[in-house]
Amino acid sequence: MSRPRALISWSSGKDSAFALHEVRRAEEYDVVGALTTVTETFDRVSIHGVRHEILRAQCEAAGLPQRIVPIPYPCPNDVYETRMGETVAAAVRDGITHMIFGDLFLADIRAYRENRLAGTGITPVFPLWDRPTPALAREMIACGLQAFLATVDLKKLPAEFAGRRFDAQLLADLPQGIDPCGENGEFHTCVVAGPVFSHALPVETGERVIRDGYAYCDLVLTPSATRHRAQAVR
Repeated sequence: MSRPRALISWSSGKDSAFALHEVRRAEEYDVVGALTTVTETFDRVSIHGVRHEILRAQCEAAGLPQRIVPIPYPCPNDVYETRMGETVAAAVRDGITHMIFGDLFLADIRAYRENRLAGTGITPVFPLWDRPTPALAREMIACGLQAFLATVDLKKLPAEFAGRRFDAQLLADLPQGIDPCGENGEFHTCVVAGPVFSHALPVETGERVIRDGYAYCDLVLTPSATRHRAQAVR
């Protein structure tokens, strides 16, 4: 019996990676692609600021074709919704019936997704919903998931947290009141290894940039990895 075809809403971060891990373990859906919004101005994953080349390497390691939603910077909400709507309609034409999200507990975000997908033919799925985040963060680390903090909200964390690894030491160092999964927007991550990948990504931390109230750590694939990928596509 064939399983329903699904897309994973892929942010490049740990929550979407762990949601994919849980869905693959359950074997309820056939995940056939990764949907990501990419800011055209910077050619980076929206909000996370992760380079497109790392996003591409992530999807290759996860065995997922990319479905990119290009958006401008800044992006008016009507433009975002139009372009996302076009992408959803294309997915429906391809026989996709579900979309998987890594949301944890923000009810307004979940309601927005449910409302926007209502009547489209796509059903949203939230495999991590309402799981206690302290235990969830530890479970992510224990399963072998490795990630860097790519973006930090400076209203909630010092800039020095950008570029740090998402590990047990980070959890111990987070100030009181900061969600260990960053679900309130305290930080966003970039996954470089884990059970959903066929291999770890050789990523290094680069320059830290402050912009619009956020600290971004520029993560880069090592030169040897970039050369190897270029040779592979010749």
